[in-house]
Amino acid sequence: MPVATLLPFTATPNRKSASPTSFRLTEKFILLLVFSAFITLCFGAIFFLPDSSKLLSGVFFHSSAVETNTRTGPDSSDSGSAGNDERVLAKIRKDHEKALIEAKDTLQKRPDEIKQDIINEKEKVAKESMGQGGNDGNNLPFVEYHRPPGTTGHEPLDPETRERRAKVKEMMKHAWDSYRRYAWGSNELRPVSKQGHSSNLFGSIKGATIVDALDTLYIMEMFEEFDAATDWVEKNLDFNVNAEVSVFEVNIRFVGGLLSAYYLSGKEVFRRKAVELGEKLLPAFKTPTGIPWALLNLKSGIGRNWPWASGGSSILAEYGTLHLEFMHLSKLSGNPDFAQKVMNIRKVLNRLDKPQGLYPNYLNPNSGQWGQHHVSVGGLGDSFYEYLLKAWLMSDKTDEEGKKMYYEALQAIETNLMRKSSSGLTYIAEWKGGLLEHKMGHLTCFAGGMIALGADGAPSDKTGHQMEQAAEIARTCHESYSRTALKLGPEAFRFDGGVEAIATRQNEKYFILRPEVIETYMYMWRFTHDPKYREWGWEAIQALEQQCKVEGGYSGIRDVYASTPNHDDVQQSFYLAETLKYLYLLFSDDDHLPFDHWVFNTEAHPLPVIKKDKTDRPNEVE
Repeated sequence: MPVATLLPFTATPNRKSASPTSFRLTEKFILLLVFSAFITLCFGAIFFLPDSSKLLSGVFFHSSAVETNTRTGPDSSDSGSAGNDERVLAKIRKDHEKALIEAKDTLQKRPDEIKQDIINEKEKVAKESMGQGGNDGNNLPFVEYHRPPGTTGHEPLDPETRERRAKVKEMMKHAWDSYRRYAWGSNELRPVSKQGHSSNLFGSIKGATIVDALDTLYIMEMFEEFDAATDWVEKNLDFNVNAEVSVFEVNIRFVGGLLSAYYLSGKEVFRRKAVELGEKLLPAFKTPTGIPWALLNLKSGIGRNWPWASGGSSILAEYGTLHLEFMHLSKLSGNPDFAQKVMNIRKVLNRLDKPQGLYPNYLNPNSGQWGQHHVSVGGLGDSFYEYLLKAWLMSDKTDEEGKKMYYEALQAIETNLMRKSSSGLTYIAEWKGGLLEHKMGHLTCFAGGMIALGADGAPSDKTGHQMEQAAEIARTCHESYSRTALKLGPEAFRFDGGVEAIATRQNEKYFILRPEVIETYMYMWRFTHDPKYREWGWEAIQALEQQCKVEGGYSGIRDVYASTPNHDDVQQSFYLAETLKYLYLLFSDDDHLPFDHWVFNTEAHPLPVIKKDKTDRPNEVE
């Protein structure tokens, strides 16, 4: 009988044996005896060698002796072998603990998520076996996906809180179903006229509401709707357009939305689309200073700035609100260019003198010099400050430069812009060439949440003070709502001419479903658990239902001081991305998207903290 018949695992299919002869029966018997002796020797070594008990206890029992040896290091009398033993045992324990954690995580997953994990693992094995260096057809490196904690939450124990949370989900369903029925594929919905609406901010890119709402659908466990949105993204989301887009808006809504959807679900299509779009935005940085253009033609790569922006300047809140997304793009693509582009922006800013320590809203991308000395923590400036703080938090608090820039800027804001009204309302004014305009925008109301988020990282003698500031800003913004007829806040409100927290100009009285006040309520609830923030959130829910809800969705309002609402007929995509998400989290437990694992971009898209090196996987995203 040929060797190939006796030992099939050594044979090569459809090939002849290398030996032309056959073994006799006695030779076969001798071979079996040798093989049996070898197996016996191996098993004997495991159970009878002197260190085998340590090995078994390290695997199964985590004995204290093993742990002590691992902590204190190898004995000097046999440093080589003992050191190797300790490293082996430490790795065994680490792998064992990791397996337990992964098993627990798996038990909490949905069946389709488990299926996706299996597919990802198969792809990993296939790529490794093919020896392709881990790159797929889009030259993306293989990334081992780890779902961060808290992607979905639990029902609140308190019945009232549970009921209010369910109400927010019902609102989301009405907004989404209306968009899907009347405007599917368009950027936004006109809920009164029941048709699609497209802003020129996105050029001819479609589906802004779909991409903006992805993570909210997932967080609220609206998985059928999430799957429909995923299918649309895979089949229809196209960035090959000959059109000019806002780099800022496309980044925070599309790139941010896709990144968040990837980190929540693990679906590779979102990573692929996010990186594809990010690469199309890179030509915006082709300026003499590297400060990006505000507008970019995605096909030609030609950029320009808004014509009204101080002599062709770039805007602080636009070029300063790319950092979070671009750091993650480098992480997921393996391309360091994304991170280098946003880090260069800081280099330019750090070379410039800041008037009174403040950052003007305008910067010329050709000369690298400030434009008009107009400073605002609201429109044109707001999210720059937010991203300094969040860059530090997202780096697992290793980005010391971002931290320093944030706290120095906050001190300058407190000194130069923060004021108290005669009745004791704290507000943040705007600064124009050294003169204060005592106006606070709805956009500025995000600052209460930002200051609360950063208070813990401030010097210990300032933490309490910053929490007080955050609470005072939250109260002022609540007052701007309660002092209107419709109980929804105006676009801007003033503190002059005998009025406080009231809009006095007609072009500042509108409400477009903005999230900033509710955002601050959510942060304040998380950090204080003061029930008034949930009550204030519930007041906003009731006002949205009474004044903004129409048969075809939710609409903004032209004048919040009028006795009856005059709808503007636009359901903004950020209503689903931000306003409803923050309301839902306001009535959720703190372990739903916990702050020590997640950071929200300025469109409320959660991005995971990039953990500092703690394992053999550097910069692991958890």
